[in-house]
Amino acid sequence: MGQWHWASKEDYGTHSLRRTKAALIYKQTGNLRAVQILLGHSKIETTVRYLGVEVEDALTLAEATEV
Repeated sequence: MGQWHWASKEDYGTHSLRRTKAALIYKQTGNLRAVQILLGHSKIETTVRYLGVEVEDALTLAEATEV
């Protein structure tokens, strides 16, 4: 998988906390579709870019996940 986007102590803010929470949920569950719904993204590609994961890995996981 690609690089994870973690917020550092100096970077805390609404957006960095949102991104960190999303990354933690994805890392623990592997459920990209659930993260997409939680973030309110209409396109799975937006969630993939947001998390910074490999597109092919993410799409394979998303296709295999039922919501």
